Amino acid sequence: MSSINRLAYFNSVVETGSISEASRIFDVQPSSISRQLAVLEKELGVRLLNKTTRNTSLTEAGHKYYEYSQRIVSEFDNAKRAVNDLQITPQGKLKISMTVGFGESMVLPLIPKFMSLYPDIDIKIELTERVVDLIEENIDVAIRSGRLSDSTMIARHLVFNDFLLCASPQYLKNNGTPLRIDDLANHQCIRYGYNGWKEWFLIAEDRKKLMINSQVSVNSVNGQKQLVLNHTGLTLIPLWAVKSELANGSLVQVMPDHIFSPYEKLSATYAIYLKRDMISPKTRVFLDFLVEQMIGI
Repeated sequence: MSSINRLAYFNSVVETGSISEASRIFDVQPSSISRQLAVLEKELGVRLLNKTTRNTSLTEAGHKYYEYSQRIVSEFDNAKRAVNDLQITPQGKLKISMTVGFGESMVLPLIPKFMSLYPDIDIKIELTERVVDLIEENIDVAIRSGRLSDSTMIARHLVFNDFLLCASPQYLKNNGTPLRIDDLANHQCIRYGYNGWKEWFLIAEDRKKLMINSQVSVNSVNGQKQLVLNHTGLTLIPLWAVKSELANGSLVQVMPDHIFSPYEKLSATYAIYLKRDMISPKTRVFLDFLVEQMIGI
């Protein structure tokens, strides 16, 4: 008989108040439970239980020991489940929330490969810019940018958001190409978000704040891209969002010697999930897959 089984017997006797009830739960003879409790007390050198014909109660030492034995058996069960989960085929509904721009540019192209690897996972994707509640909305993974402030969640890093200033060749032909920081005052700048802030930052120059001339803002990276492709103005946009447009020449980088950002602090995108004792196999494999696919981006 293993020590962990003796602890489980002991916990059951404490929780049911009866050796006979504990024996029924474990489907063993009451005498077997009694023998294992006696071995446990002998190993410890103390009496843990006061036994009468009517009931069983804890001694002072038993109270203290029960505090620890509960945790030990619980952690042992968690460890068994963790190992067993590795052998279980990931399956079931996986609900993912992601921002429109990052989702369409970076995640959706990876989904066919994930589907082929895990055919038993039913994937539900929500593309949205709004703040979501993982608990209330039963979301397994949310993909968002920014720092995590909620201690009930865990964030796995996916990519840094490297921003660049870009415009369409037609816009630059019509309005001229800015060469100096001061030239930006003469250009229409497209902002991200609804916060009303009309400022960008020069990262390599002590995060110097730049007040920009901006008449339009949009809460979607894809919206930014469409506006700049339609020759509306300059915009600061993550590199991952415009790689193909830069490659085909429909957009060009402006003032490449400067490092701009719409944020004062470093920005990155994360896969966020609830902090739990156990992560479901479907969530674990998706997180591992996503992190692996983002390496080198």
